[in-house]
Amino acid sequence: MTTMDEDRDQLHSMGYAQELHRGLSHFSNFAISFSIISILAGGMTSFFLGMATGGPRVITIGWVVVGFFALLVGMAMGEICSAYPTAGGLYYWSAKLARKNAARWSWFTGYFNLLGQIGVIASVDYALSIFIAYFIRMFDDGYRLTVGGIFVIFLLVLIAHGLLNTFSIDLVKIMGDISVWWHVAGVVVIAAVLFIAPSNSRGIGGAFDKAPPGLTGWTGGLFITVYLFGLGLLLAQYTITGFDASAHVSEETKGARTEAPKAIVRSIYISAIAALVLNLAMIAALPKKGAVDASGGDLYTGIVFGNAKDPFLVNAAPRLISNAVGTGAAKLLVFIAIVGQFFCGLASVTANSRMIYAFSRDGALPGSKHWHKINKKTRTPTNSVWLGVTLSAIVGASSLYVRGSGAGRYSTAFFAMTGICVIGLYIAYAIPIYLRLTNPDFQTGPWHLKGYHKLVGWTSIVWIAFITVLFFAPLFWPFWPIWGSKNLISDDKAGNVFFRQNNFNFTGPLILLGAIFILGYWSLSGKKWFTGPKVQGTKEELLEIERELDALN
Repeated sequence: MTTMDEDRDQLHSMGYAQELHRGLSHFSNFAISFSIISILAGGMTSFFLGMATGGPRVITIGWVVVGFFALLVGMAMGEICSAYPTAGGLYYWSAKLARKNAARWSWFTGYFNLLGQIGVIASVDYALSIFIAYFIRMFDDGYRLTVGGIFVIFLLVLIAHGLLNTFSIDLVKIMGDISVWWHVAGVVVIAAVLFIAPSNSRGIGGAFDKAPPGLTGWTGGLFITVYLFGLGLLLAQYTITGFDASAHVSEETKGARTEAPKAIVRSIYISAIAALVLNLAMIAALPKKGAVDASGGDLYTGIVFGNAKDPFLVNAAPRLISNAVGTGAAKLLVFIAIVGQFFCGLASVTANSRMIYAFSRDGALPGSKHWHKINKKTRTPTNSVWLGVTLSAIVGASSLYVRGSGAGRYSTAFFAMTGICVIGLYIAYAIPIYLRLTNPDFQTGPWHLKGYHKLVGWTSIVWIAFITVLFFAPLFWPFWPIWGSKNLISDDKAGNVFFRQNNFNFTGPLILLGAIFILGYWSLSGKKWFTGPKVQGTKEELLEIERELDALN
């Protein structure tokens, strides 16, 4: 029996027909998760998190700490993926692992997974749009970076990703494979230039320097120091996410029971190592302590917060590069990062469309019959692609409703998007891991943890709880004015500030609203008709579905 026959039989045993084209190699499967993690995206767009909190030392330590714990999460997920290699991924696992209330566990896992994936697309493509706007300004100094202009770029990027995913899995596969080498070569080029070119930088010896005090408005002793260090870990944590993509494309992967879990684990540790190298190079290119800009201000602070023409925190990395090597060389390095981020957004849309396709195949979404439809010519879930794009555009539109000015105007929207992304996904990761730990009847697949599943699994659960608290915490002191903005929600005649929106972390309220919607939809409607993963038919009925699709190709 060939590997393809074994894959098909395994899928049949789970009740599904081979509707998607199984043409991904183990490398292409790895490429999807590696591209979504994308060190050229998260490692650069959220670089400001480390810069503003613990400084270089939290950035350096963060990749080691977060990389280790994220790897444990990936290993715990990989063992389950080996047993159930299906596009549904997490929500299917929960249904099969739950000893009771399987449909409810599946429902919550699936909806949190969907929420997190939409946050991934929105945050990646929005940050990419800001990088693109900065890149344009490198050629035209008169071009102003505005929230409205960036949102237009954001929509164009989303549409491009939707169109590319509409054509063919073969096209996405080719671009995914290119993405891996682009990221590897890109990190090498950027790191080499930043290590070698700058003449007035602090060098690698600054890897454990602290950030200048007061950049976030938080002041105090040991507790605040630890608090800010924890927040700085979010740079690495936001980056190392989305690796469940390898599970979502498992129905399109050859030898999925072993190759999908391997890809999950491999994408995590390779990304963590490469990101550490990249960020060490960026730290080495930081200006020396006490360096000032043209106006006499602290140069480090200026790189973090920008200026009137570029008040966006996400551009801390491009500003650092421009300051270190000059505009000419910086254009090339920023372009490398932009292409890598584009690949990241493309892979995110791919993974999300497969999850929507599978979730709709089991009838969990409103209009499931429509979203489950396969383009019979390309054998891709085209409708699911555009549902994901549309939902991401709606989330990204939150950037238009922001008050104030300066860096805080951007941080509010982006920090909320990243929080939705990470918390939504990691809650969905935690549920099947917990259910596996509490199910003694679980039968492992060919890839497993050899008896260490309890140590790996419970450590993963604790880590997920820890990062959830961090993403709910405010990055900036709530009443601290960024850029001296006087836009207050309310104040009294004495000038006492009650609330300043541009410093507020909306992650907690948005996740809470999402949880209320998921619970409410389940209680009022879902529990009456959603029964968990469905069986598409008998063995012969599944084969007939496949024969009809094969006849069209």
